[in-house]
Amino acid sequence: MADTKTDQKKGPELGEKSSASQSSCECGPECCGWGSDKGKEASYFREAGHWIERRIEGPAGAIPVVRTKLSRQDILGKVKARFGIGRMNYKVKPGLYAVGKAVPDSPVLVSANYKLSFDSLRRELGGLDAWILVLDTRGINVWCAAGKGTFGTEELVQRIDDTGLGHVVSHRVLILPQLGAPGVAAHEVTKRTHLKVIYGPVRAADIKDFLRAGMNATPEMRRVRFGLKERFVLTAMELTNPFKYLVVVTAVLWILSLLGLRLLSWEALYPYLGAILIGGFFVPVLLPWIPGRAFAWKGWLLGMLWAAFVNIHQGLLPPTPNTWQQAAVHFLLLPAISAFLAMGFTGSSTYTSLSGVLKEMRYAVPAILASASIGIVFLAVVLIRGL
Repeated sequence: MADTKTDQKKGPELGEKSSASQSSCECGPECCGWGSDKGKEASYFREAGHWIERRIEGPAGAIPVVRTKLSRQDILGKVKARFGIGRMNYKVKPGLYAVGKAVPDSPVLVSANYKLSFDSLRRELGGLDAWILVLDTRGINVWCAAGKGTFGTEELVQRIDDTGLGHVVSHRVLILPQLGAPGVAAHEVTKRTHLKVIYGPVRAADIKDFLRAGMNATPEMRRVRFGLKERFVLTAMELTNPFKYLVVVTAVLWILSLLGLRLLSWEALYPYLGAILIGGFFVPVLLPWIPGRAFAWKGWLLGMLWAAFVNIHQGLLPPTPNTWQQAAVHFLLLPAISAFLAMGFTGSSTYTSLSGVLKEMRYAVPAILASASIGIVFLAVVLIRGL
């Protein structure tokens, strides 16, 4: 029942499926939306009629009843969040929500307050009567929040107390998403709240089958899939930031061109555009089929092949006294760009572990910096020579 941009502490071999017993998400704020609300009022996605149907009275105040069908505004918000637009505040207010005609014996499902995670859950609850207890994960999805501690025991216990959940429901069972397990000590929750913790399936799409089976999950419900579709969806975020910088650089070069310094041309620009697409799109999509294990290596390998193609296409190979420096620029800069962007996808993948990522960075970052630095020096020489 978690949305993606996730990581796994014990990384399996590359493949379409992996077990999801532990989590350690090391992705940055642009993917998880984490940040401190200390010293300021928390900002939440506005409760609106397109996803709030009505309100019912509860012991701790009005309880919103949410719609299970996503509106066009919800879908647009999802797309915008995927591209990082308004991502930092794409979170719902923590608390208790109702679905359908929830009654005291209706099941209680626990979720993160990242709106994509919340929407993924409520969308699958059509036709059911249930409660959704939303924890304050600071806008982080379940798996990442479990690794960072915001989807944890203390927050769960506090949210149960704050919402008066024990006075709302007549049973003593909480259904937590399986990917939240690393952050929650179930026995401690039971000891302090007298509520039993049961872990539901990985995906919200399986929740109805899980409930029909008497809250018993099949082995397939316990598996994390990270296939082509899941990787493709995450490439939007991977491409957003580098393309922002590319637009800025292009604008600066265009202004310089207007001032008479002719540096902007398609021939000069497309190699770097291609390197960005390789690191941010093609490596994630082709991840299982690219030789090697380290993500930076995968990006470097495809980047080197791209640099060779560019040099051949521009007539820079075989090198001559007049072309070898430009060819060297491509061989040094393009693989460095694609390797750096590919390495960033470690925070999105179920194939990695935190310790493995840190080990990869120790070797990859110095190599990338060295290659890029030398490449920039050669690029400066080529530009100065062309003036």
